[in-house]
Amino acid sequence: MSKNNTNHCIFSGNLGRDPEIRYLDDGTAVCDFPLAVGWKTKTKEGTEWVNCVAWGKLAEICGEYLKKGAFVIVEGQQRTRSWEKDGQKHYKTETVLDKMEMAGTREG
Repeated sequence: MSKNNTNHCIFSGNLGRDPEIRYLDDGTAVCDFPLAVGWKTKTKEGTEWVNCVAWGKLAEICGEYLKKGAFVIVEGQQRTRSWEKDGQKHYKTETVLDKMEMAGTREG
């Protein structure tokens, strides 16, 4: 693998729902939420949904302070996980957060 490869992304957008927080058997907090991010070209514009997941103390902060509609800036790495259910393989791409900055709400 090249030394120049990097997996780092930054998104800003609004939470699509309240974050869901859960705790693993060892007590580790995990929090996930969808983030609506806009895109625009000369002729079109739209919204992409980014699945965000935070672990540990950052997960607890997200679960406590974030609400649906909040505007945030997140940084992290894209990861794709897979699992099998009813004999069918499923995949989900998520942004595993390193940082999260609360920047306000949709209204202000």
